[in-house]
Parts: sequence; C-alpha cells; structure tokens
Amino acid sequence: MPFGFNDWLALTQEPTLEPELPICDPHHHFWDHRPGSVPYQRYLLHELNDDIYSGHNIRSTVFLEARSMYRADGPDELRPVGEVEFVQGLAAASASGVYGPSRAAAAIMGHADLKLGANVAPILDALQAASPNRFRGIRHNVTWNTDPSWDNRETEGILANSDFISGAKVLSQKGLSLDIMQSFPQMPEIAVFAEAVPDLPIIVNHIGGVSRVGIYAGKDDEIIPVWKAGITALAACPNVTMKLGGMGMPRFGYDWHAREVPIGSEELAETMYPWMEHCIERFGPDRCMFESNFPPDKVSFSYNVMYNAFKLLSKGYSDSERADMFHGVAVRVYRIND
Repeated sequence: MPFGFNDWLALTQEPTLEPELPICDPHHHFWDHRPGSVPYQRYLLHELNDDIYSGHNIRSTVFLEARSMYRADGPDELRPVGEVEFVQGLAAASASGVYGPSRAAAAIMGHADLKLGANVAPILDALQAASPNRFRGIRHNVTWNTDPSWDNRETEGILANSDFISGAKVLSQKGLSLDIMQSFPQMPEIAVFAEAVPDLPIIVNHIGGVSRVGIYAGKDDEIIPVWKAGITALAACPNVTMKLGGMGMPRFGYDWHAREVPIGSEELAETMYPWMEHCIERFGPDRCMFESNFPPDKVSFSYNVMYNAFKLLSKGYSDSERADMFHGVAVRVYRIND
C-alpha cells in the first residue's frame, strides 16, 4: 500500500490554480517520533514548508494540538504546556523570515482538560505564558462513538458534563476559543453545549467528523441524513464556525490513500463538493474555513492538489465569499494579523 509518502504523491502533478489567492491554513499539526502506524512520523517546520510552499499563497497557518511533546514529568494537567512551548519555538523560527514569507503557527491551539472545571484556569494561564503572542485557545477532543474502530477520547455525554461546561466558561471568560473534534452523531450535543456558553467561539473540526467505515460502511443512506441534521443544528448556533476538510483521513471511507496513483483535484473537488456545499449553505461562507489537516490528510493527496480542489469546488461563490473561506474567517476567528 503506497499510503501517502512523498514519492507516491509526486506521481500526480498539477499547476497551481489561482496562485495569488491569499490563504490562511487554519488546521495542521507538528510532531516528531509519532507513535503508531501513521506514515508521517516527523512533521516539523521543514516538512510543513515543503507543503505550504508548493504553489499556493499560504500567508499564515494555525497549529492544532496533537498530544505532541508533552512534558515528561510534573502534574498531569500541566504536561500539555510542553506542546505549546515546543510550537512557540517553531513559530518563532518561521517568523524570522529565514524560511520564507509565510508565518507558520501564527496562532496556536493547545490543550487543557475542561473537565477540571474552574480549576482549568491556572492551566490556561500556563499555556498563555508559554506563548504570550500566539496562544488562542485549546482543542478538546470529545470523540465518543459506539463503533469499536474509533479512538474514543471521552465518555458518552461529556458535552453535558457540568464540570466540562464550567471549564468552557472559564475559557470564554479569558477571551479564548475552543476547537472541538467529535464523531458526527455528537453534533446535536455540541449544539446544546454551544447554547450553554454563548460567548465562547467554538470551531468544529472536519465537517463534523464523518465516518463511512466500520459500523457505518455502506450505510450512506442512514449516515448522511444524521450528518445533515447535525450540521443544521450546529449552524443555528451563532458562536460556532465550521472547518471544511479532514476528508483525506481513511475514516471517511474513500480509500484514496490506497490508489496506485494519487487522486487529482477535479475528481477530489467533485467528491468533496456535496459535503462541503451543505456546510457552506447552512453556515454561510462567513462561518466556514478551508483547512488542510496535514499531515493526517496527506495520506490521500498532496497539498497542492488539495487546495486546487478547494478552489474548484468554491468557484460558484463570489470573490468576497471565497476570500472569507480561504483567509478571512480564519484570521478573524484566530485573531491573526498577516
């Protein structure tokens, strides 16, 4: 199985479409010595730069927590501070301009356990101290699913947990944001949670966390109505923004990673369009942002092909609407000056 390596991705080459269009990539990771079976054991500044300088006008990026470089000792709740310290250094290197004009990790989303309730406050303060100029909030992965193939990160009903909500209110009071990763059946629960913390900016990852494998394989007729209803419920919450991406992960069930030759942008855009169009129509272009989710999505297509696909599938929108989805929404939500 080729599964995403650079020599395989290089088999599909395309000219970059609209190379001047400004982009903020609002979702990628950094890590090294990554455990498990992921093909990219190392994804640091050089690897990111190889992707963001592959043709598109990537002006800035946002780092999302990935349980990377946690502190080896000290209190468990403070160990995630190590990740923000690590990324702050990479971001400072990028900001030097030595690597080019793009600003990697111009905003940093770390991790703190919201189940700590009011006691999450000193953890957030420590994260802010680790990155005074780039820390913008946290991601809490609330994934819970009955499918045994899912990597459940939380327990059933976590979004209604009183301590979790108390922690989210502390996050809101500090002027920070919350990224959420979830399984698609949880979207109505996120909508109820969003109403409980109306001043907290919430960013939902990967078009809601679709799965078309495991217990959901071959069940699009059942899955898609549930997913659409979840998107509609979330879109009714004005404090929620949607990320358009993540479809390269194998759990989406398209098996692009297993092809002999990687997918091209026209076919990719055609497949992604119904999913992303539903999100855009429900949320509006001013609450949607195209994301790379690299390197997890890199197992399926190259960065250049991916952004070409995003540009093709968004052709029906106005210049200002596209400017929002590629750049404006991300820099507003994550408070980036680029």
